[in-house]
Amino acid sequence: MTRYLISFDDGAMTFPEEELPAVAEASHAVVREAQDAGVWVFGGGLESQQASVVATDGTVTDGPYPETKAVLGGFSVIDVPSREDALKWAAKIAAACRCAQEVREIMPDATD
Repeated sequence: MTRYLISFDDGAMTFPEEELPAVAEASHAVVREAQDAGVWVFGGGLESQQASVVATDGTVTDGPYPETKAVLGGFSVIDVPSREDALKWAAKIAAACRCAQEVREIMPDATD
């Protein structure tokens, strides 16, 4: 099987605040479905704008930078047989979260 990263940009989830409980429940339902199907690896939301960059020399710089066009807001990692399967899960996540999702294949681990 292949692992896929399904992610969305920070700020992409735009809906009235009073709908947050319904969105959260729908999102958790998709996670439970993926867990029950045995394809869920890991996922979560990211603290907004709390990034740091560590250079190869160990220098730490706070980020993201103003020129950054998109900042990752949250992600899911799933392990499925095909890209088509990953796109189907992304569609479920998009509907639950009410925002578009980006799907990217994760390269195989060198030890696999």
